[in-house]
Amino acid sequence: MKLWAGRFGKATDQLVDDFHSSISFDQRLFEQDITGSIAHATMLGEEGIIPQEDAEKIVEGLRGILADAKAGTIQWRTDAEDIHMNVEALLTERIGEAGKRLHTGRSRNDQVALDTRMYARLASREAETLLEELVGALLDIAEKHLHTIMPGYTHLQKAQPITLAHHMMAYVQMFLRDRERFARAYEAADVMVLGSGALAGTTYPLNRERVAELLGFSRISENSLDGVSDRDFLLDYLAAASIAMMHLSRFCEELILWSSNEFRFVEMDDGFATGSSIMPQKKNPDVAELIRGKTGRVYGDLMTLLTVMKGIPLAYNKDMQEDKEAFFDARDTLLKSLTVFTAMLRTVTFRTDVMEKGAAGGFTNATDCADYLVRKGVAFRDAHRVVGELVAHCLSEGKALLDLSLEELKQFHPAFEEDAFEAMSLLTCVEKRDIPGAPAPAQVQAAIDHARASLTR
Repeated sequence: MKLWAGRFGKATDQLVDDFHSSISFDQRLFEQDITGSIAHATMLGEEGIIPQEDAEKIVEGLRGILADAKAGTIQWRTDAEDIHMNVEALLTERIGEAGKRLHTGRSRNDQVALDTRMYARLASREAETLLEELVGALLDIAEKHLHTIMPGYTHLQKAQPITLAHHMMAYVQMFLRDRERFARAYEAADVMVLGSGALAGTTYPLNRERVAELLGFSRISENSLDGVSDRDFLLDYLAAASIAMMHLSRFCEELILWSSNEFRFVEMDDGFATGSSIMPQKKNPDVAELIRGKTGRVYGDLMTLLTVMKGIPLAYNKDMQEDKEAFFDARDTLLKSLTVFTAMLRTVTFRTDVMEKGAAGGFTNATDCADYLVRKGVAFRDAHRVVGELVAHCLSEGKALLDLSLEELKQFHPAFEEDAFEAMSLLTCVEKRDIPGAPAPAQVQAAIDHARASLTR
């Protein structure tokens, strides 16, 4: 018999039981549910709301269930609907009448909100840790390649020379922002809602601050209606996960391009690539492609919960059971993607010779050529036109700017002198961009040092 069956004259249909049950996915909340119940029972005993002897029996019984659940020896029952009812039913079986006092002053509405918040805090910290590992891997690559010149792109067209270190540090900034977003998601989840009851609190003199203390929450919720119906904290997590997956996807897209024969900037490790069943020469960047594909899945999880929540009146509605599968899926997908991506990145071989050769082509030093003329007193707009004409000439002759002689340069403007070649060298192009945030090695090293320091905070 279901624990709420007193009001009903007949059993629920088996189809409803199967449709209604959430134990198939919310069983992963068992540790949070049991830990929350231990804190609740402890408080009930301390406040004299239930006999202290019963509270101690409940706590001892719950600890036994937790140990068995961690050992994998418990078979959760579908007919008990969810993890909360499973634990309570099992507790009563084990310790008898005292187990029936556990739910005093509590509803499944505030109980599930508590469990989910505890899990969301854990998931946020997991994401932060994995992002720190990824940032560490990027910083190692950047420090190794402070002087590795490569082309920078806009519109996927070669634009200006940069360094591989500078390029990697752009992703460091992205993933550090992701880390901050998960820190904020943790803060959003860090609210103790037990005591909200079904929607209107309870007449029992619960010590909510004590439960928050036992569970490590920094604060308690201030409105019982909101306490049971708020899922913004999950949306915060899902939004952070979606943005992090977007950053991973962008990085994967570049690695996929760079590993192609057209770029040849990187060589993927054999352990993180696959072959073709028909074409023996193929080496496919499938790991990067799959992460790129899974990004859409996490976006879908965010849209699922946004859509579930958009039309729900206060307070709790059964629709909200749909929050957990989307949340769990996003969490699992993100953590797997971060883990495999970091491992893959650490094995990538960067073809520095090809990168530097790529920067030498495509007139990536054209802007520096124009800036040279400006320093000689030529107006920038005139300098821009002159260099554009130079580029057109080089294209027709099959040359690069540095292939031209001084006499050829002077045909386009008399301000060109012998020092123009030094000004247009790729190394100069990078080293002269020596302001904070720019690709000069000293500036990139400063950014690396700052990022490493931020990881220790």
